Amino acid sequence: MVADQIARRGIRDPRLLAAMRELPRHEFLPEKDWPHAYEDRPIPIGEGQTISQPYIVAAMTAALECRPDDHLLDVGTGSGYQAALLARLVRSVVSIERRPALAARARATLGRLGCLNVTVLEGDGSDGVPAFSPYDGVLVAAGAPRVPADLTAQLAHGGRMVVPVGTSELQHLMVLRRTGERVTEETREGCVFVPLVGRQGWGVEHPAPK
Repeated sequence: MVADQIARRGIRDPRLLAAMRELPRHEFLPEKDWPHAYEDRPIPIGEGQTISQPYIVAAMTAALECRPDDHLLDVGTGSGYQAALLARLVRSVVSIERRPALAARARATLGRLGCLNVTVLEGDGSDGVPAFSPYDGVLVAAGAPRVPADLTAQLAHGGRMVVPVGTSELQHLMVLRRTGERVTEETREGCVFVPLVGRQGWGVEHPAPK
């Protein structure tokens, strides 16, 4: 998977490539889907959600430019695979998921795999998690109609955010960097994610994190 789908397509970060080699992606899927776990495509995980294709996970993680002492926010826990990958690259990860069943399953998987530096919360990820901010990086694994303002506000000085922005049918990865009060934006490749549902996403209210 790493050699053919990721390194061959231009991902060069040695720490990221090593982490993806070590992390057992099949552990984040129902057993019936294990034969397909390392294919380069999204796979349903229930609740209308998917585990993203490996290349997109790698591309977003590379764009975040993770450093060993970083404290990150992962929006849209899903299966927990993205959070587990980030956990191998940084000091700590806060991951938020609006669907309680997925959050519980991800907690169990992360615990079983020894990812002790990940905290999984339930709530509206489009609002972020102010209580644990500021973040050195924010990664959003769902398509937003615009960059959520509260997520930008929770970035630390020098912080980065990677978020898919566009319509429900097509988004482009946006990479934001914060320097003091100044935030710059860069548009990268096209992608298709499940919608970011929430107050600053596609408009559905959900309870605060707990």
